[in-house]
Amino acid sequence: MSKSIFLSIIFSIAFLLSCNKEEIIIPLIPEEGEELSGGSSTSNNFSAEAFGFASPGLSFDERVTFGVGNSLFNQSWVTAPASTTARDGLGPFFNARNCSGCHFKDGRGRPPEFNGELSHGLLLRLGLLEKNANGSNVGDPVYGTQLQDNAILSVQKEGTLIVTYQTLTETYPDGSTVELQKPEYGFSGLSYGALDPLTKVSPRVANQMIGLGLLDAIPETTLQSFADPNDMDDDGISGRINLVYDIAENTMKIGRFGWKANQPNIKQQVAAAFSGDLGITSSLFPNENCPTPLNCDGIANGGTPEIPDDNLDRVAFYAASLAVPARRDVDNEKVLEGKEIFESIDCTKCHIPKIETGPYEIAGLANQIIRPYTDLLLHDMGEGLSDGLPDFEANGNEWRTPPLWGIGLIETVNGHTNLLHDGRARNIEEAILWHGGEALRSKEKFKGLSSEARSKLIQFLNTL
Repeated sequence: MSKSIFLSIIFSIAFLLSCNKEEIIIPLIPEEGEELSGGSSTSNNFSAEAFGFASPGLSFDERVTFGVGNSLFNQSWVTAPASTTARDGLGPFFNARNCSGCHFKDGRGRPPEFNGELSHGLLLRLGLLEKNANGSNVGDPVYGTQLQDNAILSVQKEGTLIVTYQTLTETYPDGSTVELQKPEYGFSGLSYGALDPLTKVSPRVANQMIGLGLLDAIPETTLQSFADPNDMDDDGISGRINLVYDIAENTMKIGRFGWKANQPNIKQQVAAAFSGDLGITSSLFPNENCPTPLNCDGIANGGTPEIPDDNLDRVAFYAASLAVPARRDVDNEKVLEGKEIFESIDCTKCHIPKIETGPYEIAGLANQIIRPYTDLLLHDMGEGLSDGLPDFEANGNEWRTPPLWGIGLIETVNGHTNLLHDGRARNIEEAILWHGGEALRSKEKFKGLSSEARSKLIQFLNTL
């Protein structure tokens, strides 16, 4: 080696060592397998049908069951008696005629666009500040635990939902503003009398169906490890497990489904929806929903129960085995920066990115690395989002952390971007700005970001 080349190398090394570390840019790269949101239960279809595909790991027989469950999920139920005995028994009071009436294309519902519009997936739970023997809340004395805004021809519907919005303004440190809409709920034409003055109204919008079996497959010990009810690490976040009633086993179990984690498993979640939303009885919910002044015995009865266990199991299997769409643009530089920002403002303390499933009855969902962005725990989200209605151990301010997978495809599948438990947020930015309680610090950190940084964070979320 010549002396001049040797000196050149020495000077180059010296120059690099003298550089400020901040000037050395290390490119961001995605994690291995980051695009596989559902592990092996990941779909690569990003069309308007993106939420409706079976997990690729299903066996042939499981795919047959999935297909039958899909048919039952989408079929419209009719009033009994009818020649189509396999799908009669609708009502007498209901919100939708089929499961897809709320979960259109296995996706997300929305609030009414105008007063008087029938439900498109927004349901109103009703309750008093009292509990039944099993820990669930007592319903309104007349209308029970849910208002049905439709009915069969022989009876009057319970009433019509009215939604009005109050405008609130959120201001960023740079002076720019965002208008938020706060819903207020009322009723017209209540056919069977007024609500009890003490009845609380809790709006719940239907969520997308993807990945439910994967969430069911997360071990209880994992959820328990996430919980910090007494905030022992002093980070201001105290996620709690909701213990709820398992009807089939007559015992209390960890809740993981529903906006307040009030259902312990997929079958009970599905049966509750058949009962409350369609008025279809099952072995788990054998009684018709009937306002107190009426006697609904024998009205439009489609059998005892109206959906037999084998069909209920098929719908539950279908719901459990829907695949999760893959991430998009995981190696995009701005997306990767947005991911880092999301973590830096502590969003991942509740929206946990990566979890491993355990053993499960559907083999293709077992022992998978998944990326649901949730801890399935209850968190106090502040008075702004409170419904004031306890649900088992959840109080009025607490909501389950919703999984974020699929959030960027809701508009593609369902034609809207409404978020939060009642759909009040019209986009991701509004949803973040509604965060309070345990999430207030993260919200304030988000507000303190530059406009460019906020945009990158939202761009990242839209890839989930």
